[in-house]
Amino acid sequence: MVDRNPKEGGMDITTKSINQDAAIGAHRSKMHQHDLLVVGGGLTGLRAAMQAYDAGLDVVVISKVNPLRSHSVAAQGGMNASLGNVKGEDITDDSWEMHAYDTVKGSDYLADQDAVELMCREAPRSVVELEHLGTVWSRLKNGKIAQRPFGGAGFPRTCYAEDRTGHNALHTLFEQVVARRIPVYEEFFVTSLVTNQGMCVGLTALDIKTGDIHGFSSKATLMATGGFGRIFSRSTNALINTADGQALAMDAGVPLKDMEFVQFHPTTLYGTNILMSEGARGEGGILVNKEGERFMKRYAPNSLDLAPRDVVARSIEQEILEGRAYDEGYVHLDLTRLGSHIIKEKLPGIRQIAIDFAGVDPIEKPVPIQPGQHYSMGGIDVDKDGSTILNGLYAAGECSCISVHGANRLGEILYLKQWCLEGLLQIK
Repeated sequence: MVDRNPKEGGMDITTKSINQDAAIGAHRSKMHQHDLLVVGGGLTGLRAAMQAYDAGLDVVVISKVNPLRSHSVAAQGGMNASLGNVKGEDITDDSWEMHAYDTVKGSDYLADQDAVELMCREAPRSVVELEHLGTVWSRLKNGKIAQRPFGGAGFPRTCYAEDRTGHNALHTLFEQVVARRIPVYEEFFVTSLVTNQGMCVGLTALDIKTGDIHGFSSKATLMATGGFGRIFSRSTNALINTADGQALAMDAGVPLKDMEFVQFHPTTLYGTNILMSEGARGEGGILVNKEGERFMKRYAPNSLDLAPRDVVARSIEQEILEGRAYDEGYVHLDLTRLGSHIIKEKLPGIRQIAIDFAGVDPIEKPVPIQPGQHYSMGGIDVDKDGSTILNGLYAAGECSCISVHGANRLGEILYLKQWCLEGLLQIK
């Protein structure tokens, strides 16, 4: 994808300039050697590659799709951080301690609380870092980064870029990877991890376009391959989310953890299960059954439609089972009360999806929704540094499990944080 002079003893590879061709290019050799292999081109993988490169490592990204087609691009709602730009209901300021409390409570108290503390302490810095890299956040009238309420949060804590946060962040990080001329092997499908004497020393990958098998030797490998939503019939996940990374790690003898904890998002578009962001309810949208009743008053009288996702999803299913939903198995997300201006300004993507895939303009009519699989709390068992029990193999992002989410993830947790990479940076 990009041209880069090989380091001494490094890769034997010919690549085309990005100005000439966006493809990978013609490889002279099917064996490649690098310090670090990052498997996955989403937010986690690109962020990891950037930091490794800046630390002086010879790093490459291996992805079965172009990085801009990674599922991270579909993230809508935002990222949680206790910036405190919007006051709570009692005019109090948010804090990392309150962020941690909400996260642990939302996890059904099964999250690793040390990992939660680290994440919540680092969250504001990560949001500001993304801004400095080029992400265009939505703004308050005073110019500060905008924040809105999300399920399970005691404060308006979610930083957002309209309802296209993942799109903004992924393009920002990809631009940074291109600027650093980090090689990207796109449309390469990893077929196995290679181990030797209890250490991961590389991998094999299929070049989807040519059918050739390539070997990659490395000092370390980072799995950042995303979740496994496509094992479910109804999922917000892209078709590429098929548990590749988890299966590769398990085949190499690395255990998986918390695989029984699967999150179902309460509001996916009926029929296609495309995500209808929690941001829609954060802006004031409500859920109603076929009788026009705002039924969340019966299930969560305090937090209502912004109860944690597992609570709202179970409530919708209860409405379906007891016959208060529509016969096809859905209820309505009513945004008409927000008005045209709010929807066009803060939820333009949601509106366009509803029009294109359901034939409904949410300015005029409620949108049919149903729960669908959304996030995998479980994954490759790692410690707080992202290390697995197999030396040389690391994992981060949704394919991993640090147990920071416990049994239930609150909406819009952050992308890979710097503290997850400290072990990787020692491989030089």
